[in-house]
Amino acid sequence: MILIGMFDSPFVRRVAISMRLLGFDFEHRNWSVGKDQDDIRRYNPLGRVPTLVLDDGEALIESSAILDYLDECAGPERALLPLRGAERRRALRLMALATGAADKGVVQLYESAFRPAEKRHEPWLARCRGQMHDGLRELDRCAAALGNRDGWLGERLTQVEVTVTCATTFLHEALQLDSGQYPALMRQVSRCEALPAFRAFHQPFFVPRSG
Repeated sequence: MILIGMFDSPFVRRVAISMRLLGFDFEHRNWSVGKDQDDIRRYNPLGRVPTLVLDDGEALIESSAILDYLDECAGPERALLPLRGAERRRALRLMALATGAADKGVVQLYESAFRPAEKRHEPWLARCRGQMHDGLRELDRCAAALGNRDGWLGERLTQVEVTVTCATTFLHEALQLDSGQYPALMRQVSRCEALPAFRAFHQPFFVPRSG
């Protein structure tokens, strides 16, 4: 399998970490959605990452679809996302908070990188910042409710740990957020970032700032 995309994307990174945790080998194409757009579009007409090219040439083109495929291949006993019931609903909610916050962070980064300061729509950016922080605040509240437990759903590492960690680390590094603002969340994230699978696929996000 071939994984396309740079590990500074939390969406590419969560796929790579999941593949490592599930024991899937892959070839990595470190392609940027900017300078490598034509190469990416050969596999994904949207020109987006992550894209996972299967051994038979089929291309999966969105991280949630890729993760669903990986869990299916791994089987129900090893799948990172619970299969059904209240535990699955809780997992999906936590993951939606994390990916939603990450999406709002990406919007802010693109505005800063590609739009001159005088043309930015500040009320809209303020709304995106607010949505991002509201998502992180709710994750912090949920993390605090765990008490001394290590996992979001239990002792076993799940897709919640992977997705929440990738999104939170991305936002703190790319937007230089205050790590002390969400202490319970950051305790969970720091625990995961110390694990080998997470350390193996860590690339801090960098974006040039426009004037």
